Amino acid sequence: MSLYKEWTDLVVNYVKTYGEKAFWDEYGTVEKKIYEHILSNKDTVLNSNVKALSDLFHTTNQFVVGFLDGINDSLKTPVDLENIEENTQVSLDIDFEKLYFNMLDAKADYLYSLKQWDSIISEEKRKEIKKDWSNSKIVRNDNKVGRNDPCPCGSGKKYKKCCGRNA
Repeated sequence: MSLYKEWTDLVVNYVKTYGEKAFWDEYGTVEKKIYEHILSNKDTVLNSNVKALSDLFHTTNQFVVGFLDGINDSLKTPVDLENIEENTQVSLDIDFEKLYFNMLDAKADYLYSLKQWDSIISEEKRKEIKKDWSNSKIVRNDNKVGRNDPCPCGSGKKYKKCCGRNA
């Protein structure tokens, strides 16, 4: 069984047994410790295998794979998670601005509020990234239906005589 499958099974079983909050309390503590280390050593690209990373961070291979699953979209060279094994080499060469954006997207306030970000991305740049993230969540409908246009519901009536009547 692949480590990624072990990770996903672990999450499901843990949540079923102890609840979602208990899972995030335990995993969040490990994840925060890993990010504090990585952000504190921002100029060093960590190149290692899964087993060495689990030893370095005093955690399980499965939790390291969970961490890799979370950071994968922010890596300059993503990891093939489906085929990851204990001896798989990974390079944690991180696009920090993308990572910050992705942490906002994951609503991981315990991560994007770490003090280590102060030395990586300026406060102004973080505000700009947060604004970009907020703007990416706004849905704009540029295709407004005019009163005399055919109704988008497909009735064949004018919008004002159909769905527009209730608007």
